[in-house]
Amino acid sequence: MWALYRRDLVLSVRAGGGALVGLLFFLSVVAVVPFGVGPDLALLARIGPAMVWIAVLLSTLIGLDRMFRAERDDGSLDLLKMGDEPLVIVVLVKCLAHWTGYVLPLVILSPVMGLLLNIGPAGLGAAFVTLLVGSPAITFIGAAGAAIAVSLPRGGLLVPILILPLAIPVLIFGVGASHAVTSDIEPFLPPFLLLVAITLFFAVVGPVAAALALRQADD
Repeated sequence: MWALYRRDLVLSVRAGGGALVGLLFFLSVVAVVPFGVGPDLALLARIGPAMVWIAVLLSTLIGLDRMFRAERDDGSLDLLKMGDEPLVIVVLVKCLAHWTGYVLPLVILSPVMGLLLNIGPAGLGAAFVTLLVGSPAITFIGAAGAAIAVSLPRGGLLVPILILPLAIPVLIFGVGASHAVTSDIEPFLPPFLLLVAITLFFAVVGPVAAALALRQADD
C-alpha cells in the first residue's frame, strides 16, 4: 500500500500528471475575481472565503478523472483488483495519494491567494482549516464518480457532473464555517463539526462505492 501511495503521488506531480494544471487553474480563478468585482475591498473580503472554496472545488474536479484511468488503460487496475489487499483499501490509498498530490498544494496556497481578496488574518486561517478538513471529502466523493466513469468513452467529462451535486454540502458548510469566524452572529463550531462529519462519512462511503463501481465495470 505504501508503494502504491508513493507511485500515485509521483505520477500526480510529475510533468503531465495534472497537479500543475489544477494549481494553475486555481491561481487563475482567484486572480481574476478582483477584476470582476472591482475595487470594493469590503465586498472582496466578504466573498473572499467563498471564492477560495469555489476555486479549490473546481480545481479539484479537473484531476479526478485521472484517479483510475491510467491503471485502466495499461491493465494494472486488473492486477490491483486481483491482489491480496481488499479493493476498498486500494481505493482509499489512491484517494489519499490523489488528495496529497492534487489538493493539498491548493490548501497550502489558499492563505496566500486569500490576500488578493483582502481576507483578514482570521478569515485566512478559517479558510485554511476548513479546506484542510473538508477538501478530502471532495476527493472521496470524486473517487466514486471516477470509478463509475472510468469504463465509459470520454468519461472524464461526466465526472464533474456526477460529483458536483454531492459536493455542494461540503461547500456550504465550509464557506459557512469560514464566514462564522469573521461574524459575531454566526457560530463557528456547528458548521465546522458538520464539515468534519461529512468528511468522515464520505471517507467510508466513497471508497466502498468506488470499489463496487470498479467491480461492476467488469461485468
